[in-house]
Amino acid sequence: MEPDQLYDAVELALGGIRPYLEADGGNVKVLEITPELVVRLELQGACGTCPMSAMTFRAGIEEAIRREVPQVKGVVAVNLTPASAN
Repeated sequence: MEPDQLYDAVELALGGIRPYLEADGGNVKVLEITPELVVRLELQGACGTCPMSAMTFRAGIEEAIRREVPQVKGVVAVNLTPASAN
């Protein structure tokens, strides 16, 4: 899969969860997809500071990407807060 196609596939996967994030005042932005096929994301708005963001990330965002884009080797949120990472 070409890099542009991979990015589009990741965005499509996020499209299914994005309305739920937005309903809680948050969002997610794809910062990059590395050459190693790791998706780097930024949690935005309320998601960036929410104590539940780690659970939302793992059970929602990461799961959606891995399910829809199996080529991806990893998913990383660059701004999970220390409280949410526990």
